[in-house]
Amino acid sequence: MIPNSYYQRLHEWVWRREPKTPGARLALHAARYALALTRDLLEGEINLRAMSLVYTTLLSLVPLLALAFSVLKAFGVHNSLEPVLLQLLRPLGEQAEELTRQIVGFVDRMRVGVLGSVGIVLLLYTAVSMVSKVEASFNYIWKIDRTRGFTQRFSEYLLVLMVGPVLVFTALGLTASVRNSAVVAGLMNIEPFGSMILLLTKSVPYLLIVAVLTFMYGFIPNTRVRLKAAAIGGLFAGIAWQSASVLFANVVVKAGNYNAIYSGFAIVILLLLWIYLGWAIILFGCRLAFYVQHPRYLEGRAETPPPGSREAELLALRVMAEVGECFIEGRPPYRFEELQRRLAAPAEWLERAVALLVRAQLLAEAAPERQLLPARDLAAIDVAQVWLSSRGGWSDPAAGDEHERRARAWLAELERRAAETGRSSLREWLAADRAPRE
Repeated sequence: MIPNSYYQRLHEWVWRREPKTPGARLALHAARYALALTRDLLEGEINLRAMSLVYTTLLSLVPLLALAFSVLKAFGVHNSLEPVLLQLLRPLGEQAEELTRQIVGFVDRMRVGVLGSVGIVLLLYTAVSMVSKVEASFNYIWKIDRTRGFTQRFSEYLLVLMVGPVLVFTALGLTASVRNSAVVAGLMNIEPFGSMILLLTKSVPYLLIVAVLTFMYGFIPNTRVRLKAAAIGGLFAGIAWQSASVLFANVVVKAGNYNAIYSGFAIVILLLLWIYLGWAIILFGCRLAFYVQHPRYLEGRAETPPPGSREAELLALRVMAEVGECFIEGRPPYRFEELQRRLAAPAEWLERAVALLVRAQLLAEAAPERQLLPARDLAAIDVAQVWLSSRGGWSDPAAGDEHERRARAWLAELERRAAETGRSSLREWLAADRAPRE
């Protein structure tokens, strides 16, 4: 609960308004998104995630740069790493250049060849673990409990870490080449083309930041993110990043007391603050993308309660019935979102039902679109298995006193007897349901 009466009154006022004009409707929507982000800021959980990523960033910074440096060196563009890093650290003021030189010098002196196989594996693991921590934060923001498998994470993240820097620096190189070409140089002497080209070249770094953030919001969460949601979140975070860098640079210039108090440690403290601010902006941009795709969470009362036992059992049977029917008729498999719309079930409930069925090896998910298929032949799946899997398991079967053990035994016997009535296969069950309709 947020202990802020002013926020609560403003929240109630905004959600009670009914705009009549398109302009008022747009302003009200923007206010609702702003209030939702303010609520997240006051609750503090995203701030804690940003703080934890500061430590992870410091631990993984050199391995990430070493990996990017090695890839860029193979293409002969490793000298472009320093200006990009300097641009990221520019808000730290005058000491940004010295810090950039030290980091690049340290990375340049690293000799990956002398690390050995174990050292290279640890280097790659440290770099990939950084993206894994970011995925965990993004999944929390998107209310997702499932994470990618280790093999999938390692292969996909390593591919992004190796190809990503090449694409970014290729874009920067093409921009520089186009600007230095004779045709563009001639156009720059003609107005208004000169001003337009100058504005376009100056906006390239900003567009790249927005594009990178949009890619992060669309790729890293372990769910299907619509391009519109990722782009809006990336645009918001990119603008916020650039605005924050300017404000932070002004604060650093005026904060001379830090150098007097902390001496040589001032740059370390400022670096920690800037990394925290950057991650906070990135996480709140991810949250905005989540709200754009799931506006029902905006009001703050959309935390779905867990399903009752009968609702959970019914949903699991409906999931297997829909997936099995689709398989029998030879139709394309249901995607998770399609099945959610078909069943009109809350996403959290369906996530739980699918997770339990997958764990029981009754259902299989095919990445990346989360297509749902029977994990086994329908004739080899008992309806009773589906019912029992929906009930979950005991938290600690060995715990409890004599009365609890007696109650567990009674429930187990009750489940065994009830399961006897559902020993027909899923295929037979579906065929019996189809017969009257045919």
